[in-house]
Amino acid sequence: MKTGFDNEKYIKMQSQHIMERISKFGDKLYLEFGGKLFDDYHASRVLPGFAPDSKLRMLMQLADQAEVVIVISAFDIEKNKVRGDLGITYDRDVLRLKAAFEKRGLYFGSIVITHYEGQHSAVLFKNKLEKMNIRVYLHYVIPGYPSNVPLIVSEEGYGKNDYIETSRPLVVVTAPGPGSGKMATCLSQLYHDHKRGIKAGYAKYETFPIWNVPLKHPINLAYEAATADLNDINMIDPFHLEAYGETTVNYNRDIEIFPVLNAIFEEIYGENPYKSPTDMGVNMAGNCIIDDAVCRQASDMEILRRYYASLNRLAKEECQENEVLKIELIMKQAKISTEDRKVSVAANQRAASLGVPCAAIELSDGRIITGKTSALLGASAAVLLNSLKELAGIPKAVHLIAPEVVQPIQKLKVDYLGSKNPRLHTDEVLIALSMCTSKDENAAKAMAMLPTLKDCQVHTSVMLSPIDIQTFKKLGMMLTSEPINGTR
Repeated sequence: MKTGFDNEKYIKMQSQHIMERISKFGDKLYLEFGGKLFDDYHASRVLPGFAPDSKLRMLMQLADQAEVVIVISAFDIEKNKVRGDLGITYDRDVLRLKAAFEKRGLYFGSIVITHYEGQHSAVLFKNKLEKMNIRVYLHYVIPGYPSNVPLIVSEEGYGKNDYIETSRPLVVVTAPGPGSGKMATCLSQLYHDHKRGIKAGYAKYETFPIWNVPLKHPINLAYEAATADLNDINMIDPFHLEAYGETTVNYNRDIEIFPVLNAIFEEIYGENPYKSPTDMGVNMAGNCIIDDAVCRQASDMEILRRYYASLNRLAKEECQENEVLKIELIMKQAKISTEDRKVSVAANQRAASLGVPCAAIELSDGRIITGKTSALLGASAAVLLNSLKELAGIPKAVHLIAPEVVQPIQKLKVDYLGSKNPRLHTDEVLIALSMCTSKDENAAKAMAMLPTLKDCQVHTSVMLSPIDIQTFKKLGMMLTSEPINGTR
């Protein structure tokens, strides 16, 4: 896989800018961390070379000064919103994040439930957290937000929110995903700190959109596709253009909220140190792209993956059609179609030819391997075995798993576990393969090739079971599927 991003340069440059920003404020800095803090797989996909834990590595340098506050929206709790990359709900991810931060020696402070209106699920989650001796704060829905600035910056606006008690000079505000209310949480704290005589500042660390690459660059379009459910829109920052005559890229929510931030800073300092939403940020990612063509290609593939994900969600009635239509518009802007995804074309063509579900994997060197549904294996399991044979140099005719190994597993599934489908899932076929490694040299060679499947593209002509989806994710593969129900 080609590299398009210099990660070490990024860590050094980004750390310097964050330190400079911290030094500009007095008693406390609220640093909004957008995107994923230590598992930013979206960034690693669209910026090949970006390490998913880059933000965490920088934060660890400030561990003695920092505490982490995790924000979650009551709306997301109520609708059981799921992190697409991990397949877990936001409320579960909050606890996962807390444990991960503490394991790495970072001080975890509290959890804030935003957009609170007494939602039943949010109340249950709050009670659960308090039983675990976790500090929980509530921030409420403010009518007219974000346009009604006089109400927002008042006792009936931010003033109604719980004040988050913090003990360290750097407060890192993060969340399971976008739209959780991180910025509003920071601004609410500025309001309350001002009342208490505490001089506090705010800065934003958001990887996307990248402010100093073009508005319609595939990297920024991929961000729009990733947040299609939120209807985020990348925009030219009008405040920055007016203040400096420089064209930069931001997104609608930051631009909409800027008058609120401006009003709060004017109350605190008499003037706003930031002249634009772009000024608020410290993102240096655009300066560390070393191969624009590689990043463009990776971003195009990410847009297509997001498109297929939305098609699948629509087929399962988990989203609205507008989400799909928005990504289709983004694809037109990027001048790409599903025909540009080689594995999609290969899997669908073979499925149409054979009349059974099929799958395809694109190996790191560009080779396309396919597999089909058979009496023993589903298409996803078959393509895994075929790819491992190809990588290990094993002839196609060689059976890696003997039928006498598969048949007892099928009997267990059907006769004892009540499954109607005797075909092996991807996890089951890998277990069967591992059972053969002690006696079969070919099986051992194939098994050793599993790590080389990481970052490979895979497509299936039908939607997969959650088990198969999770297996591909655990292998680090880039999966898409047609929005068609069918036998694996």
